[in-house]
Amino acid sequence: MAFESLSERLESAFKSLRSKGSLNEADVRSAMREVRMALLEADVNYKVAKDFTNKVTEKAIGEKVMESLTPSQMVIKIVNEELIELMGGTKSRLAYAAHPPTVILMCGLQGSGKTTHSAKLALMLKNESHRPLLVACDVYRPAAIKQLQIVGEKAGVPVFEKGTENPVDIAKQAVSLARDQGYDYVILDTAGRLHVDEELMNELKNIKAEVKPHEILLVVDAMTGQDAVNVATSFDEALGIDGLILTKMDGDTRGGAALSARAVTGKPIKFVGTGEKLGDLESFHPDRMASRILGMGDVLSLIERAEQAIDEKAAAELEEKLMKNKFDLNDLLEQFRQIRKMGSIQDILGMIPGMGSKIKDIQIDESQFDRMQAIILSMTPKERRNPDIINASRKKRIAAGCGQQIEDINRLLSQYKQMKKMFKQMNSAGKNKKLRRLAKANGIDPSVFGM
Repeated sequence: MAFESLSERLESAFKSLRSKGSLNEADVRSAMREVRMALLEADVNYKVAKDFTNKVTEKAIGEKVMESLTPSQMVIKIVNEELIELMGGTKSRLAYAAHPPTVILMCGLQGSGKTTHSAKLALMLKNESHRPLLVACDVYRPAAIKQLQIVGEKAGVPVFEKGTENPVDIAKQAVSLARDQGYDYVILDTAGRLHVDEELMNELKNIKAEVKPHEILLVVDAMTGQDAVNVATSFDEALGIDGLILTKMDGDTRGGAALSARAVTGKPIKFVGTGEKLGDLESFHPDRMASRILGMGDVLSLIERAEQAIDEKAAAELEEKLMKNKFDLNDLLEQFRQIRKMGSIQDILGMIPGMGSKIKDIQIDESQFDRMQAIILSMTPKERRNPDIINASRKKRIAAGCGQQIEDINRLLSQYKQMKKMFKQMNSAGKNKKLRRLAKANGIDPSVFGM
């Protein structure tokens, strides 16, 4: 997970501050040296790391901090504020043209994930009730057009392509078609190169001059570290980018690009790719990212993920079933599916306040969800509705059908029974609480009813 090592190092630096009842200038400078080393190890640009720790030090050795009751908390608060400022301060929104379509030019080096993230952005816009059109302007890379058509189909977004015609003409025709047919966003997937070269830049400049895009987004692989910042600087100087999309932020990346790119280029990070699925694209919130880095969690992003993954109608039906104690294995299967939609369990735990430094010690076998789903899917509809009928011979058949052991089936059934028992107890406690309130409201001692 991105920033994991940085979070650990910062936690270690702050631990030394928390152990002190009061702070002096030497304590702060010592902690900031650790913070600077942590930033450099996370691949943050040297000048950015130096400026950052100098700003924090200057504020932290102020009189108000030194005389506060909890100086260590004040220092952490300053670090949090400076991290937010370093990454842009506030969320940067995507442009929307006064007279649609809004044209977005996607650029980047080959292998950065530009084509996939064009489709991810299109899907995000579609889910927000927009009508995006994907445009295949990469006419050089073998199978680039086909790749865009495949991801476009998965996203449910149409793809405009004209084979290997001139990319400038393709972009011009696509914008004209979008205007005529009511598409409000046009996403141009342009060609990438293995490195920044004059030919690539000239083609992008020509497309820019012809269609006048409202947004030029640079797709950057966060795992390339300092190279990501160098690429962003080169594209910005030559083309004038409006924002960045950082990809592979879910991988084992040190995350320094996210902290450096905005400071070096002055251009905001607008989106981050958090996984391989088309739905794994998030708007970039500097305050939430700072909170994650400092191990404070990210409850707002967790809620947003839950809202996207959980069907409100299904949730209401499940609540009604729980109240009536009619929860069955079909419901359990649906819960597994919805949890999986939210992303990795490790990532979800990392968004819970206070869990940041603890999850590294928690080993989670996420394939267990897949195995449990396979077991339930191997059952008949009758068995899912009434698990009590599952006897030894049925277990043998289910095990053969899903490739699991009978012990695995017993474990799942045992967990299901425990959950059902817990829900029954919760319902009972809730009813008793209501009765107690009702009795008190009518001047009756609840103990009369044994409550």
